[in-house]
Amino acid sequence: MHVLITGGAGFVGSHVVQALRQVFGDRADLIVTSKGAAHADAKGLHTLDVTDREAVRGAIEHWQPAHVIHLAGVAAPRAAAADPDLAWRVHVFGALNLAHAILDKAPHCQLVHVGSGLIYGDSARAGVPLDESAVPAPLDDYGVTKAAADLAIGALAQRGLRSVRFRPFNHTGPGQSEDFVVPAFAMQIARIEAGLAEPVLRVGNLDSERDFLDVRDVALCYALAVAKADSIEPGTILNVASGKALRIGSILDMLLSLATSRIKVEPDPARMRASDIQRVVGDASRAQNLLGWKPSYRFEQTLADILDDSRHRVAGQGL
Repeated sequence: MHVLITGGAGFVGSHVVQALRQVFGDRADLIVTSKGAAHADAKGLHTLDVTDREAVRGAIEHWQPAHVIHLAGVAAPRAAAADPDLAWRVHVFGALNLAHAILDKAPHCQLVHVGSGLIYGDSARAGVPLDESAVPAPLDDYGVTKAAADLAIGALAQRGLRSVRFRPFNHTGPGQSEDFVVPAFAMQIARIEAGLAEPVLRVGNLDSERDFLDVRDVALCYALAVAKADSIEPGTILNVASGKALRIGSILDMLLSLATSRIKVEPDPARMRASDIQRVVGDASRAQNLLGWKPSYRFEQTLADILDDSRHRVAGQGL
């Protein structure tokens, strides 16, 4: 069984590879792709740019995958805001290139499309856990491009595309970049502990509440969708969420409790986001029922692993 993973060199991709090996062992032949040729060659990956329609068609025709897990994307909302055209090309047209190639060249293939819980956007203002019936109301370039791709894949399911549409909420873990709040805190702590920065941690809005999962739990959910592909109706939407809201300030407090240095916390106006919705939490009951999935990592363990990873990165790079 061939499983093709786009964006496999990214943060989530490495964990998905591990999850697939955990679920399938040697029964799955993993075809892991990356956009950059040099990067791909260095890690034994295959080069694939999802915005290149002909390259995508050729890859699907050549490998005839049974499943495609589509992770390739602009990683952070800030990056999407800086280059909206890129976000549209990658998120929307990249997904469409894969979907049309599957329909034309490998109609037996299941597309596991990884979108984002950010597509719910303004619907979160209600303050209640969002299930898959919540109305998409994205508030930024990242959310709107993810929403457009999600809707397009749903429409193509009516034309025979075997697909499942995931809408993951916040997830974090070892290896995530500082564009995201938890590793941003952890890397600052690690630099302070190493004597590379003054003992002051600069923060944005600490009062927002968000639904956080360990990336390893999220990756397992995607692997289970592959394992249970035959029981998933084409076009199915699945939230991936913990169902619990954590205050950002509480996450920071947990990390500081693990620090080996005394650290002062100061607000940083540059990190403040006036448009923040106070509380965002998801309902993943459907994924739990359909896939037999549930989170297994305690978030305290996730934070300890992120901080240890940050310490290793600082020590290894002299950051």
